[in-house]
Amino acid sequence: MQQPLNPWLTHPTPTDRADEAAPDAYLLPAAVINTPLRGMVEPDAADRLACRTVSGSAVLWITGAHGGAGESRIADLIQGARVSDHCWPVLQDGGSTPRVLLVCRADMRGLTAARNALTQWAAGAAPAVELLGLAILADAPGKTPKPLRDFAAIIGGGAPRLWTLPWVQAWRHGDFTTVPPGREYQRFITDLTALATDTTPSITF
Repeated sequence: MQQPLNPWLTHPTPTDRADEAAPDAYLLPAAVINTPLRGMVEPDAADRLACRTVSGSAVLWITGAHGGAGESRIADLIQGARVSDHCWPVLQDGGSTPRVLLVCRADMRGLTAARNALTQWAAGAAPAVELLGLAILADAPGKTPKPLRDFAAIIGGGAPRLWTLPWVQAWRHGDFTTVPPGREYQRFITDLTALATDTTPSITF
């Protein structure tokens, strides 16, 4: 099935062959954003994610676009991942570029916060990070309303990759140690672990 054009780009460019062969655990827009966008205006200061100097190392930093995004839950799923407390991570030693996964909830507040963070990143106004993508976590049981699904798809066009993850009832009851069942989370963990440990050089900004 042909993918829709990426609404973040006026003149979409074709994806490379590696993207065409990517597994379906995440969604790749028809034109992937992996470099700054000319003319992209960064959000107002009040809508930007702050920067935070972090110590130690991590294979992946999980950055919540807002409070309650679920960054701690996602970090628990990926071995070697750490949270950056709703801030872009800046490594204390300055010797390498942190790999980052942005996360948000699938409600309007969460999606708007993710849009602002991705706009900041795409405008080159975030610190140097290797953004792997955006994970959108369901904010309630059941099917996400269509207007929010459509909004999420548009926002996902501003990230290198998009994962949409279903509601996990066990987390509501405090069970944070059990890996959620279902193929969405299994594939998400497998693919994100591979991306986080990939040694292939990539473009960062």
